[in-house]
Amino acid sequence: MPEIVLHYIWEKCLWAGFEQKTTDGRVVEILSVGEHNRDAGPDYSHARVRIDGKEWVGNIEIHVCSSDWTKHKHHLDKAYDNVILHVVRTADKPVWNAKGELVPQCELNYPTDKDYLSALFASAQQMDSAVGRIGCAEQLLHEPRLLTEGWRKALLYKRLECKRASIERLLEITKGSWEHALYISLARNFGFHTNSLPFEQLAINTPLSYLQKHRNSLFQLTAMLMGQAGLLEKPNPDPSLKGREDFSKEYAFMQAKFGLMPMDGSIWKRSKIHPQNSPELRIRQFAQLLYQSESLLSKILDTDDLKELEALFAVDKMGKSSIDILLINTVLPYKYAYARHRNATFDVYSLMAKIPAENNTIIRQWRVLGQEVKNAADTQALLHLYQNYCQHHECINCEVGYKIFQDRQLKLF
Repeated sequence: MPEIVLHYIWEKCLWAGFEQKTTDGRVVEILSVGEHNRDAGPDYSHARVRIDGKEWVGNIEIHVCSSDWTKHKHHLDKAYDNVILHVVRTADKPVWNAKGELVPQCELNYPTDKDYLSALFASAQQMDSAVGRIGCAEQLLHEPRLLTEGWRKALLYKRLECKRASIERLLEITKGSWEHALYISLARNFGFHTNSLPFEQLAINTPLSYLQKHRNSLFQLTAMLMGQAGLLEKPNPDPSLKGREDFSKEYAFMQAKFGLMPMDGSIWKRSKIHPQNSPELRIRQFAQLLYQSESLLSKILDTDDLKELEALFAVDKMGKSSIDILLINTVLPYKYAYARHRNATFDVYSLMAKIPAENNTIIRQWRVLGQEVKNAADTQALLHLYQNYCQHHECINCEVGYKIFQDRQLKLF
């Protein structure tokens, strides 16, 4: 069986209804398959699984046989140290990561009928060749109004509910601390997708309470975060990291004081990223935000003025578009989640509609199809539509797809 079929089974949850266990007999519950990674590194990121009742968040790697892990030299690659589950058709050997830790493995259970598997292979090939394709593109080109304002608004709130669920999971980790959960959520989004997972791990590994003890010193905040990120070890690929020796000395003192354990600096992604998104620059900006923003949670919750919210994130070399992304992905969803938690009202739609539209490959596809994209409320709705319906061929559950199916049925009679 080609590996692409296993990817298809994993993504489409065709394992549902079948008991999954690790090779050593522990029960596996798949809570989220994660996001398909088409760059270097593990196949799926941000996945969630529960193994014998303990929840894990991290990466998934999929192979036909366990031995492919070694053939591909993943046991020597630190980028695979955060793999929480190795999913295979055949577990022919145990595998270890670069830290020497045994990686949990699961022989995926799924339907094995030959005709069914042949159909799966055809579907998997079609999915792989049609990644990024919007199924109703032709119809939308001729009739853009198929995608109504009402459906867009519903999609925006669906996306906000997904983000609220993520915040609720963070609250479980932080024992109900909204301040600590905001800290982790902001850190994740300072990674601006490419390094979101390492940034989140940095925040989890560096307790906010430790940083708050040194919040009056930007130098100490930067040293702690840089050290914890594993970026003070030589050689560092960023020539702009000045004062490394001073940072290293300060971090050594705090490491001894708090018993800190640094991350592996190799997990930070650097290929195909603009210098303004380098891990070193983003960490310095994050340290500056913590330094200048005492009681940040209260300040965020106390105002619905967009200019005031933007001003909170005005740090060195942070452009307007980057601040907008932080507001869209962290601040407004956080205010929405907090309002829901308090059974209060919050007009998140109006604030989203005041933020300029995002510009990325997915949004540009929608523009080509004649869709009007005026603001962040539109882009968030269209991103949710693409990522949760178009990519998974959930056309029948989409208002646009349902209308098209209805029209076809009417023409038959």
